[in-house]
Amino acid sequence: MRVLVTGSAGFIGFHLSRLLLAEGAEVQGFDGMTDYYDVTLKQRRHAILAEHPRFHRAEAMLEDRAALDAVVDGFAPDIIVHLAAQAGVRYSIDNPRSYVDSNIIGSFNIMEAALRHRVRHLLMASTSSVYGANTKMPYAETDKADTPMSFYAATKKATEGMAHAWAHIHGLPITMFRFFTVYGPWGRPDMALFKFTRAILDGQPIDIYNHGELWRDFTYVDDLVHGIRGLIDAVPGTQPAGPMDSLSPVAPWRVVNIGNSSKIKLLDFVDAIEDTLGRKAIRNYLPMQPGDVPATWADATLLHELTGSRPSTPLATGVARFVDWYRAYYKV
Repeated sequence: MRVLVTGSAGFIGFHLSRLLLAEGAEVQGFDGMTDYYDVTLKQRRHAILAEHPRFHRAEAMLEDRAALDAVVDGFAPDIIVHLAAQAGVRYSIDNPRSYVDSNIIGSFNIMEAALRHRVRHLLMASTSSVYGANTKMPYAETDKADTPMSFYAATKKATEGMAHAWAHIHGLPITMFRFFTVYGPWGRPDMALFKFTRAILDGQPIDIYNHGELWRDFTYVDDLVHGIRGLIDAVPGTQPAGPMDSLSPVAPWRVVNIGNSSKIKLLDFVDAIEDTLGRKAIRNYLPMQPGDVPATWADATLLHELTGSRPSTPLATGVARFVDWYRAYYKV
């Protein structure tokens, strides 16, 4: 398999690229190395991947169509997994244009490149944030997702719509996956586990929004990338997998949740970090942040039906693995 992975220096792209390389795939990484968070961490991830002879890396922005096309045309992929995006709910309030550039224009450039090479399967990352103000849980892929609460979520939902139209017009098989709160080694510094671990070890307070009345479907990164790997082979066709399938009636397109199928209260998450570190956090309780939602919770039935597996790593296990990595990486 020849797989192009965008966002290969990112948290999820790094882990997926390692998995694909271990299976014998040829992997072309593509990453913009933006400074949204510590670029050194991204460089370290890419350097580890570059130690493998079947990994090739390119560093450019998705919006730079000429640079992207040169990489894609030179590699001629069978599969494209599009993970690169401007992430972050709160950052989208302050810098919305970066989300248009990366998530809308960048994704369109990828869709054009996938069509030009008639790839076997284009897979594109979305987010659980598209469920927005929905109160019915767990979230199923067939539920409406028309009330995004952040501009980040809105750009991701727009990408889902763009991809559906593309699949319908051109017959190109596309799978969208909606990630739930992903955590694990080599994680993003702007995510709660990273921030909380750093603050607790430094004796600094942690900010707990909505006074702790938040629930998240925490998904361990290894479970997530194994889900993506399984979906690579689950190419959308014309026959739905069952009544739960989101397969379009007019296009080879579907959307799939990848989540742990359980919601965990944020305060229980903090407890797990404290137990692993053997230290108590200084808790700073705050109101709800703009653009945030009180809960996320995935129905992963479709993922299991399509791949035969579902995320299952216990929270305590995943947190311990992250803390072990954090201590080793930062020598603390």
